[in-house]
Amino acid sequence: MKDKQNLQKRIFIGTIIILALLLLTTLYKVYDEKQATSNKESQTYSMTLYELIDDVQNVENFLAKSTISTTSEAGAESLTHVWREADLAVSRISQLPLNIEQLNKTAKFLNQVSEYSYSLSRKNIYKEELKQEDLDNLKQLHEYSIKLEQSLKDIADRIENGELAWSDIKKEEASDYTRQVDNISNKIFTDIDNNFNEYAGLIYDGAFSEHIQKAEKKGLTGEEISEDDAEKIIRNIYKEKIENITRNGNLTQGEIDVYQFEIKEKDKEERTYISISKKGGKIVLLNKDREVSEEKLTREEANTKGKEFLNKIGYMDMTESYYQTQDGIITINYVYKQDNILVYPDLIKVKIALDDGEILGIEATGYLNSHTTRTDTKAKITMEEAKRKLNKKLDIQSEGMAIIPTEWKTEILCYEFKGKVDETEFLVYINAQNGKEENILVIVETPGGMLTM
Repeated sequence: MKDKQNLQKRIFIGTIIILALLLLTTLYKVYDEKQATSNKESQTYSMTLYELIDDVQNVENFLAKSTISTTSEAGAESLTHVWREADLAVSRISQLPLNIEQLNKTAKFLNQVSEYSYSLSRKNIYKEELKQEDLDNLKQLHEYSIKLEQSLKDIADRIENGELAWSDIKKEEASDYTRQVDNISNKIFTDIDNNFNEYAGLIYDGAFSEHIQKAEKKGLTGEEISEDDAEKIIRNIYKEKIENITRNGNLTQGEIDVYQFEIKEKDKEERTYISISKKGGKIVLLNKDREVSEEKLTREEANTKGKEFLNKIGYMDMTESYYQTQDGIITINYVYKQDNILVYPDLIKVKIALDDGEILGIEATGYLNSHTTRTDTKAKITMEEAKRKLNKKLDIQSEGMAIIPTEWKTEILCYEFKGKVDETEFLVYINAQNGKEENILVIVETPGGMLTM
């Protein structure tokens, strides 16, 4: 009898333990799922914040362009971009977990930037000259946009460094939010709004849109090749370095039909992925993902490695344009040079490891879309005549000739002038046929290199 009672007791205790374990497992699963949901939300909010920063930076750059434009056409284009980017920024703000009070003035500012830039673009389209008051307003908007970008970057840095969490920001009551950030200098979102305390509202006046056409693949020349031929091209490039090649089938990349391959090199862990065009047998994409632990090469040495590889695979007469360095890898934009004319549509991006000069990436779709020998390269106005079309404030640092693409995939022969207004660097393009101001780019210095926007 006693044994039976002991057995029942053990069964009862065992059942309790099992139920407790099941309960703990269930609670852990619920917690884990909640934590995963929270992490996913935080990642989404952070991505939206970075996209908002990009939008505001674009607003800033296009506003800068609009302040030095000398033609109504170029001014209308820059202001239309401001309108679009500001609208995107307002949309991003609505996706962040903030109450109305937290970014009220900021959202209002971006809405009014959008409305005002649109209104001025309509003036430009109808050949109505902008008044000095309009230009002064644009300059003021540009200054405010710089403040906004800096404030948003500060938020992103604090979140990335763990000083602030989205769970802290995501409070329904302003008092809760204030308590969470009281110990953080500059009070974050409130300070953004304070940037615009002196800002006055502007006027909205309509809507605008534009059409973009596709480009034909001018750089894809020659006969169609077989998959065997494509593999031979790769083996000829890498020669004895190859341990084996895997064929990964056919697909279309950037509207170019390609054969895909995976390369395993001798004594190396990482794989290289290459796409070869069916027509002409050109490398369209190349990618190898590996860490670079130290930087031994200079930018000039890496540039030499890049050019040598491009020559080896059949991309001749390429010259370095702009570059960006990150994590020991330099990405260089190469453009085709015909005589002394830079042909910007014929673009190839090359990633080079700064430890040993290995080519880690190539993206040649721009070149393959556009490359051909240009025949209409004779200017109808002189360099000096083109200079007279520039904003008088532009301090010219260099000059040359270039062919630039348009949004409609056509091309224009231009004089290219690099210069400064105050502390901002610009590239200005004047049509070499009729003296029209065709485009303005802002040159942006980053810790890793030079970019244009």
